[in-house]
Amino acid sequence: MTGSSSVVVRVPATSANLGPGYDTLGLALDLYDEVEVTLSDDGVTVDVEGQGAGEVDPGEGHLIVKTMRATFDRMGVPQPSGVTLRCRNRIPHARGLGSSSAAICAGILAARALAPALSGTADLPGMPDDDAFALATELEGHPDNVAPCLAGGLTIAWTERSGTPRMVKLPLHEDVRPVVLIPPFRSSTKEARGLLPNEVPHSDAAVNAGRAALLVAALTRMPEPGLLLAATEDRLHQDYRAPAMPQTADLVRRLRAAGVPAVVSGAGPTILAFSTSDTEDLIAPEVGTDWLIQPLNVDLHGAGVQFPETR
Repeated sequence: MTGSSSVVVRVPATSANLGPGYDTLGLALDLYDEVEVTLSDDGVTVDVEGQGAGEVDPGEGHLIVKTMRATFDRMGVPQPSGVTLRCRNRIPHARGLGSSSAAICAGILAARALAPALSGTADLPGMPDDDAFALATELEGHPDNVAPCLAGGLTIAWTERSGTPRMVKLPLHEDVRPVVLIPPFRSSTKEARGLLPNEVPHSDAAVNAGRAALLVAALTRMPEPGLLLAATEDRLHQDYRAPAMPQTADLVRRLRAAGVPAVVSGAGPTILAFSTSDTEDLIAPEVGTDWLIQPLNVDLHGAGVQFPETR
């Protein structure tokens, strides 16, 4: 067998939309899932520790396994007869922190790293990063979470007229600190998307375009009092989704009324707040005891791959 038969992949949580940047803006956070993937001859085995333990499919239906198989097919290498996954999950499921995107990115990177062992040659043409991003977008359905998961940092993602997804990575100013507020309840991305109207007023679209542009400036420069609050205003998706997560919608309103730049993280129900020296003391008084307040750093590097012997 050519190449390693085992690989470890670490993938970060992500927060998408960031308020006005619907399906476009994303941020990688230093909360990680880690999976060790080993090729075997004994079928599929999935062991999960942490988030999702006892809930996710323990076999072929596991999202990482399905993604790996899709990646092997895309690369034109033989499918392994078996694979063992050992997952240590810290990203909450169904909370709007990119757990499915993390699984998809983990599966693609693991399969890409293991492909030489299956092909029997070290000269196998690899899968370029752009192709990995395109496959991740195809499997996830939109690029806003997979972009920061793969690249790290603050990303802007879009799709060309040809259907090709693209992204750029920007530096987040060090004085802007993300805080996630994680509730004890879950939500469904499919249900949340189903609440969105097919059409929105032109005036609302114009507001969001301006706020999204302002948000990029606000996140990448020295924070100015009030600028992030104005920049995170949204009229395209959060109000429409409020009936599916009334507690989240209520807390976002209260935080914003107190001057905190707070938005729904992805499809929710988690809330992302941007903490600065002006707002860091305003968050806790508005949050009930059932919510977990978790300050995080921005992950700057994105998903990473290691071989066990180099760990």
